[in-house]
Amino acid sequence: MKIQFNRKRGLSLSVFLTFTLAIVLLMGHSAARAADSETYKNLKLFNEVLSMVEKNYVEEIDPKVVINGAIQGMIKALDPHSAFMTAEQYNDLQTDTKGTFSGLGIVITMQDDVITVVAPIEDKPAFVAGVKSGDRIIKIDGETTKDFSIMDAVHKLRGEKGTKVTITVTREGGDDPITFDIIRDVIEVKSVKQKVYYGDIGYIRISNFQETTADELNSALTEIGAGKNPLKGLVLDLRNNPGGLLDQSVEVSDAFLKSGVIVSSKGRAENSKRISEAKDKGNEPKCPIVVLINGGTASAAEIVSGALHDNKRAVLMGTRTFGKGSVQTIVPLKDGSALKLTIAKYYTPAGESIQAKGIAPDIAVEYVEPAADVKDKPEQIREKDLKGHIEGEQGEGIDEKAGREMADLKKDNQLKSAIDMLRSWDVFKKM
Repeated sequence: MKIQFNRKRGLSLSVFLTFTLAIVLLMGHSAARAADSETYKNLKLFNEVLSMVEKNYVEEIDPKVVINGAIQGMIKALDPHSAFMTAEQYNDLQTDTKGTFSGLGIVITMQDDVITVVAPIEDKPAFVAGVKSGDRIIKIDGETTKDFSIMDAVHKLRGEKGTKVTITVTREGGDDPITFDIIRDVIEVKSVKQKVYYGDIGYIRISNFQETTADELNSALTEIGAGKNPLKGLVLDLRNNPGGLLDQSVEVSDAFLKSGVIVSSKGRAENSKRISEAKDKGNEPKCPIVVLINGGTASAAEIVSGALHDNKRAVLMGTRTFGKGSVQTIVPLKDGSALKLTIAKYYTPAGESIQAKGIAPDIAVEYVEPAADVKDKPEQIREKDLKGHIEGEQGEGIDEKAGREMADLKKDNQLKSAIDMLRSWDVFKKM
């Protein structure tokens, strides 16, 4: 068997890499000569292997594909949140922060080298199908995810509205894999929802942190604070919030704090060391706050939880958070690709790193799945049920509204616990 060498291509690659090695060596400082020497040896080994592949591989290779693969392998060896992104993948990431994209409405991470669900976005296709936080995705459309990067999985899960994707997951406590057939949809994420319970308990749900979150929060606070009765308490729901933009989490925290450190970050580079502090704007809510958290509360959502807790502005209720305490920066590259690189760890105002351990709640309340198809006891007959009864002065609107509120709380024991605590806050203060 004769092996043909592509000498011209091999020579050009060798010249390119030799030039790169020269630059690396010239940039070294005398104090780092030992490290430079080790780097030189490793780059020389890389050059040797690449040259061998270029000359002897069974088929002619595309140098860009091979080098991109090498870069991806290098970054994958660092941590689950660093990634090399192609131009297409970088565009996907930019789309995410705008709040509109087409897919399943699911946030994923890499855990123990397995694609793992951080949280499905509320009311979106994955959530409706029954995908849960902690599910480990082992197949997408029948293809194993064993060697997938995060960006590989995102690209596979994305697609045109109305198209189907099949994912197979394993779930803690389950014996057999679970398969979901999910129809992709346009995911327009309004990150903030608001409501008022019992006329004076505010409820704000933040589902993720995107470019408009802080503005949405300010509008929500204005709306629920403009009622007839001043708020006796506020529930801030950050359950299954996978995070998002760091600057938005700082602004959200600042909306509730008059002063104090919100978050600090520390890394090897000088520009990664930052401290964000709250400013008194004069319109911060004054009522007690309960923040609901769980295992799907991650990253930017953990920053808000830690900031309000450590500044003694809120009580945390629920279960321990996810534990992503690292900061990533995005560096665009000349060819349209980008590098997402972990550059720092962040710390709560108390100086705690929550990396891989999360934040524990002040009051632990496990979520209890509402029982399905359980018939309630027959309702007791009241005056309003009697035929021809005389209407009360306020009609039936209040009772109907209260009924809807009770239905909400029956489905969500954690929310009920938070609201019950806030309703009894004044009673405990007097004791």
